[in-house]
Amino acid sequence: MNKQILVSALGAMLLASCADHFDQNFETVRPDKEAQYGYLEQYDALKEYIKDRPNFHLGIGTAVDEYNKKELVYALTNSNFNETVAGNAMKMSSCVADDGSMNFDKVSEYVKNATDAGLSVYGHTLAWHAQQPNKYLNQLIADKELPPSSNVTRCLVIKNAEAGNHWDAQLYFPAQLSKGKKYVFKMNAKATAPFDLILWAAPGDADLGSISVGTKWNEYTVNFTPAANYENFVFAAGKLGGELDIKSLSLCEEGSTNNLIVNGDIKGDEVPCNKPYSWHTVTTEIKEVAESQVVEIPVSVGHLTFDDGKNLGGWGMDNAPKIVNGVYEVGNNAAKANPWDSQVNYEPGFAFENGKAYHLKMKIKGSVAGEFGAVFQNPEGYQGCGDFPTINVTTDWKEVDVTTTCNGDNALRLLLNIGKYAGTLYIDDFEVYYTKSSNTIPLTDEEKKEALTPVLQNWIYGMMEATEGKVKAWDVVNEAISGKDGSEFYPLQSATRGTVSADDAKNNFYWQDYLGDLDYVRTAVAAARKGFADAGGNPDELKLFINDYNLETAYDQNKKLKSLIHWIEEWEKDGVTKIDGIGSQMHVTYNMDPAKQKKNEEAYVNMLHLMVDSHKLVRISELDMGLEDKDGNLVNTTDMTEEQHEKMRAYYEFIVKKYLEIVPENQQWGICQWCATDSPANSGWRAGLPVGLWDLDYYRKHTYGGFAAGLGAPEYWNNAK
Repeated sequence: MNKQILVSALGAMLLASCADHFDQNFETVRPDKEAQYGYLEQYDALKEYIKDRPNFHLGIGTAVDEYNKKELVYALTNSNFNETVAGNAMKMSSCVADDGSMNFDKVSEYVKNATDAGLSVYGHTLAWHAQQPNKYLNQLIADKELPPSSNVTRCLVIKNAEAGNHWDAQLYFPAQLSKGKKYVFKMNAKATAPFDLILWAAPGDADLGSISVGTKWNEYTVNFTPAANYENFVFAAGKLGGELDIKSLSLCEEGSTNNLIVNGDIKGDEVPCNKPYSWHTVTTEIKEVAESQVVEIPVSVGHLTFDDGKNLGGWGMDNAPKIVNGVYEVGNNAAKANPWDSQVNYEPGFAFENGKAYHLKMKIKGSVAGEFGAVFQNPEGYQGCGDFPTINVTTDWKEVDVTTTCNGDNALRLLLNIGKYAGTLYIDDFEVYYTKSSNTIPLTDEEKKEALTPVLQNWIYGMMEATEGKVKAWDVVNEAISGKDGSEFYPLQSATRGTVSADDAKNNFYWQDYLGDLDYVRTAVAAARKGFADAGGNPDELKLFINDYNLETAYDQNKKLKSLIHWIEEWEKDGVTKIDGIGSQMHVTYNMDPAKQKKNEEAYVNMLHLMVDSHKLVRISELDMGLEDKDGNLVNTTDMTEEQHEKMRAYYEFIVKKYLEIVPENQQWGICQWCATDSPANSGWRAGLPVGLWDLDYYRKHTYGGFAAGLGAPEYWNNAK
């Protein structure tokens, strides 16, 4: 009986030194399951079954930190596979920090360890929307500040580098304050960031009140009556982190115009305050301050393009609303008695804010000229909450933009009162928005593309330099295709075009939204080929794949794969861009419903034929498997029956055999098993599911035998009891 795998210091050394004979030196089957699993001992290491196919890449998803330890994962990988794929270590967020700096030390160590052991490394992944350095990338395309205007104002400028406690920055204004007298302090000021300015009287730091200073010019007033006599009026400005600009400040006894603050009108050169504590970092000076430019920025609260099936509602019209070629159509055969007898209804799912001014903008024309009104409404009692100006319609397309202030609570509706309009209205790009003042403006699409293109290029160049031309195959772009219904083909994933969820849009960075659907991929491919050659690689050896998931699915008749093939054709139309292969992730699930499982298998076979017909290299890139019962419920590893394990074994064998049977040898890249072992219950990937060829204790499972048999190993399964 072989000895059990032990992760100990001695075991680690043995594993590292005997990596090519890993399974021959260590126990492969649980002693208490010899009857059911004993046949697995007859199998050799997996890579022994591809010796007659030297160009076939048998890969495994690899935890790089564990591999670099040269212990268990290192030995298991080297003994069973001839290619390794980093799970996360070669993704952008693993190598690029929030400040844009890059560190490839771990990658370089991993590539050296693997290639020294005789394995090839498959690069995963150069361009993707997930696991990106979002903070850094979003900073590059943040709104830009407007240049200062030509208007300047003479100010007392107070600067404090970093906000702290209010007492950390004290400024004393000499002023004789008398007990019991009433005083009025006024200040016209703004700050670079909001903060609370604390006012004291000294000596004694008597509290006189506070001012919440904002970022726009404002006059602030504080009234106070001292409880004693004081010699100084004090700013405790330590909560300021940045700059406080003051146009004027006055401190007068109530009823008097005599300003106790010297140079309070800031017309002279004398700074009216002093800093009693030399260690405080606050500074003061009189200088000309350029006024910031301010623009009004539109903020959309709802936008219907009518291209995605989303529609306006309504009631009372003769011709029910419909969408024709991306245009909303609605109308009446004859005018009604009242405008509200026929209403188009827009409900965004929230109440418009009482007191806020909103714009209603749309492109519109009519079959006849006419007019109608629009109004906010509270559905409770049909209360009007603000009328827009009358909207005039002609028979030609025009854009209208009208505004009103919502003047009631619970305004859940915006209604177009079209009862008096006899004809058909055509509406496109229906939008409701408000405006906000800002001293920044968004970058243009061109500016964003210009900012991001070299970042993507330099990231890829850096990775290629770090891997020294040793990594000859890459997922150049990962998961570009959405699963959202388009027309004949799915569009790309996009945060700006609604093809991803709100959470995905928030958490990911979709390069294609900024570089464009074509240039995103073309830029990545060009950078990979240039970077590989510059790093000393042979350009003829570099293979670039597009990798994606759900290419094998039955529910859409392989539409996602067909869409990917279509997009590859589009990307290559420039005559320069070349995609060498397609990777299908194959995170599959065996279904205990025979009819559903048959459809799964048929869709997989169809996938292989489609990939072969693309004339690209064919790779199964992230194969792992779960199981669901007849009701569609996923079954955890701890709840699996022997029958279910055996079904998974057969499905693995089917997948591998069909790949070798259908894909011509000159198009075979190979198969990568994504999970060596079953997934732990606390894992972030398919938690608690039976996705491995080994269990969590590194004993072989039936799936190991199925995979081996698929590669051509004998059917030792027939000897199982």
